[in-house]
Amino acid sequence: MSWTPCPTPETEAKENNDVEMVIVPRTGDIGNFEVHRALPFKDRRMVGPFIFWDQMGPGEFLTGQGVDVRPHPHIGLSTLTYLFDGSLDHKDSLGNDTRIMPGDMNLMTAGAGIVHSERTGQDIRKTPSRLFGIQSWIAQPKRFETAEASFKHYAESDLPNFDDTGISGRLLLGKLHGITSPVEAQWDTLYAEVRINKGHKFDIPKDIEERAIYILHGTVSISGKDYPEQEMIVLQSGKDITVTAVSDVHMMVLGGAAMDGPRYIYWNFVASDRDMIDQAKRDWKDGKFAKVPGDEKEFIPLPDK
Repeated sequence: MSWTPCPTPETEAKENNDVEMVIVPRTGDIGNFEVHRALPFKDRRMVGPFIFWDQMGPGEFLTGQGVDVRPHPHIGLSTLTYLFDGSLDHKDSLGNDTRIMPGDMNLMTAGAGIVHSERTGQDIRKTPSRLFGIQSWIAQPKRFETAEASFKHYAESDLPNFDDTGISGRLLLGKLHGITSPVEAQWDTLYAEVRINKGHKFDIPKDIEERAIYILHGTVSISGKDYPEQEMIVLQSGKDITVTAVSDVHMMVLGGAAMDGPRYIYWNFVASDRDMIDQAKRDWKDGKFAKVPGDEKEFIPLPDK
C-alpha cells in the first residue's frame, strides 16, 4: 500500500507498569475506504522492525467499486499484507501477479527498489465486496537495504496455527509458544494473529525485546487495566505479560529485536541514510524505477512536500 496522508496518532497517559505506551490510531480516507494508522508515531517510530501499521477497513464496496492503489515505489522495507476479509490483487515490477485472500500473507521485500500496485479484481467488482486487513512495513537491516527485491506469497495453509483452550491463532513470523513460522525474516521479528475467548488469558514472553498488541475487536485487561479495540498497546520490555480477554478478543501481536539504528521515512521510502531516500526520490521522478507488467499506464507521482 502507498503512504497516504493521515492525522498523527495520539497517545494516552501511562497508567500501567506493564504498558509502555498506548497509541490511539487516527483515521484517514483513501477514497471511500477508511484506514486506521498506529505507526509511525512521533514518540514511537518503531516496535522492533515494524515501522508502519495501517488497519484497512473493515469496509464495503458497492458493485463496480474497489481499491485502486496505482503503481508506486518502495525501498528499504518489507510490506506485509494480511487479510481477514475480502481480497486484493498484487502486481509488481518483478512480474508477480497474485491475489491475496483471507488468511494468506504477502511479503514483498523492496531492497534497492520495487514497484507494485494493489487493486480490487475486476471480477470481484461485479458484486458488492468487503475488505478488512492489516498492512504493515518492517524496516530492513542495513546489510539488506540495497539488496535485490523479492516477493513471496504464503497461502493460509503455509502458516502454522495454534489452538488451545480458549485461545487460537496463526503465527506469521518468528517463534511463539513453541511454534516456529516457516517464513524467513531478515531480522528477529514476531507477528501473530490471536483470538482469545472471554475470560481466558494469553501470555507474551519477555524474550522478545520489543512487543506490542493491536486490538482489532474486543477489550483486554493487562495488570487490571482495560484496553478497548483499535488501540496499539506497547508493552514494557523485559517482563512476561499476561493479556486477559474481558470479552471475546481478536488481536495481533507484533515486535522483535530493536532495529540496528534509526530509520528515515519519506512517502514510501525507508532508509538508514537520507541520501538513499533522496536518490530514490530522483529516480522515481525521472522514471528510472522498473514498470509493473500489466499495470504500466498509471502511477502515483512523487508527493510535493
